[in-house]
This record gives sequence, structure tokens and C-alpha cells, in this order.
Amino acid sequence: MHHDQPHPSAHEHHFLAGSHDAHARRTRWVVALTAVMMIIEIVAGWWTGSMALLADGIHMATHAGALGVAAFAYWFAKRHSGNPRFTFGTGKIGDLAGFASALVLALFAMGIAVESFERLLQPANIAYSEAIWIAVLGLAVNLASAWLLGADHHHDHGHSHHHHHDHGHAHADNNLRSAYLHVLADALTSVMAIVALLAGRYLGWAWMDAAMGLVGAAVIARWSWSLMRDTAAVLVDAEAGVDRYDEVREAIEDKDAAITDLHIWRVGPGHYAVIVSLVADKPLRPEDYADRLAIHAEYVHVTIEVHRCEGEHRLSCAA
Repeated sequence: MHHDQPHPSAHEHHFLAGSHDAHARRTRWVVALTAVMMIIEIVAGWWTGSMALLADGIHMATHAGALGVAAFAYWFAKRHSGNPRFTFGTGKIGDLAGFASALVLALFAMGIAVESFERLLQPANIAYSEAIWIAVLGLAVNLASAWLLGADHHHDHGHSHHHHHDHGHAHADNNLRSAYLHVLADALTSVMAIVALLAGRYLGWAWMDAAMGLVGAAVIARWSWSLMRDTAAVLVDAEAGVDRYDEVREAIEDKDAAITDLHIWRVGPGHYAVIVSLVADKPLRPEDYADRLAIHAEYVHVTIEVHRCEGEHRLSCAA
């Protein structure tokens, strides 16, 4: 038998962030800005014969590629949000892109550390005037990019629920966060480069360039690990903390039922799925228990399995 109308209990699995389109638009602007800067530096380096400009242009190309992955993830997640092949929607695509970007950041940090260590052992001649100009220009571009991404990034991290628990990164868009960290990493290296180059030019501290490189590598590595840890937790369904489990138990059990099995995992920024198995002496309908959880809007996909508590376990159910 064919049904033209969906079952009343059927629902969509669109678990993208409410600001998904705004984040995607801002990321595309940053990709364009970074790509333009990359082209200018490569062309200028080729025209002037400056290896410093060419090197920085190639460096910008790696960041443009990483930011391009973030922009593609936004497009892909939106395009396939209704695709039934993605059982719980495409809300984790951004976390997958964020994890990939974290790996790129880690490689970037290792490259800076190796190069800086080699410079400490074998100092190289530095064209200070030209290098300072490049660093200042790169910093301006990165500050503009950080401004484009920063407002929504800080809003995501500053958001908290208006009930008993503060879940920290629950609403964080890790794809936006990865793009923001790439821009921030580039801005940090520009600032440290400017400080080191000024010290080298006016104080004669040639070693400062390599030392600042090592410090920058350590900071970027820390950012990379933090992003990698958080995105990996989402990808392997380990993001939900103890407070979430306590919150769900408190809302559903309400002294007349006992949860025997509980699974909670993130299916998108600010969206969670819940599977509950419970027993009760006088069980209600599954939807009645689901309604108790409705006060927490982030639980968007709730499945309740109800069993009657019988025999020797009845007293424990009542308790």
C-alpha cells in the first residue's frame, strides 16, 4: 500500500545552527579576502623578485584552502540537510570540517616550530623593511577577517541556556570556530613577526624572530588541540556531559519512573538526540514522558521506550 501523506509522527532532520546561513556568508567573504591577498602577494613577489612576498603568498594559500573547506562544509550541509542518507541530518558536517582544520593547524604549528628552531641554530639574513611591510599588510587582512567572523563566534561561545545548567560549548559552531582560529593564528604570527622584526632592526636582536616563532607555534598548537578535542568528541558521540544526563533524568523520571538506559548525543550545533528506556509501575504514554523534556528546546529528536515494572522490581520502580 502506498501513502501519499507522511505519517503524523514523521519529522524532518534539519539540525543546522539557526545562524548557519549568516556563518556561511561571513566565511565566504573571508575566503575571498584571503584569496585576493594571496594573489596580490604572489604576483608582487614574482614582479619584484621578493622571495619573502612569494613565501607569504604561498602561506596564505594554505589558509585560503582551509577556509575554503569550511565554506564548502556550510554549503554541503545545507544542500543535503533533507537527504535521507544522513540518518540524523547534516549537523555534524561542520564538526568534520573543523576536525580537518584542526589537523591543518597542527601541521602549521609544527612547520613554524621546525623553521624557527633551525633559525635559532643558523640565523638567516632578514630584509627587515620589506618583511615588516608584509607583516603589517597581512595583519590588516587578518584583523578584517577576524572582525567578519568574530561577532558570531563570540555569540556562540557566550550563549547559555535559560534553565538550571550552563552547557558551555553546546551551541558552538565548530566549523566557524575552525575558520576563526585559522584567521587568529595568522594574525598572531603577524603580530609576533612585527615585534620580532622591530626588535631585530632597531635593537639588533636577530634571535627574536626565531624565538617569537617558537612561542607562536606553541600557542597555535594549543588552539589546534582544543579544536581537535572538541570536534572529535562530537564526531564519536561523546560530547554530552554528565550535566546533560542529570538534566534529562530530572525532567523525565519525576518520581514515578526510573530510566534504565539513556543515550544523548549532539546532532548539530545546539541540537541533541535522546533515546530513553524507562520502567514505571503505572506507565504513561511515551509522548507524555517526551513532553516533560520539551522545556529544554535543544533536545530535538527524542525516542522513549516504556516498560511496565512488575514482580519483585515494583517497589524499586515506585522508589
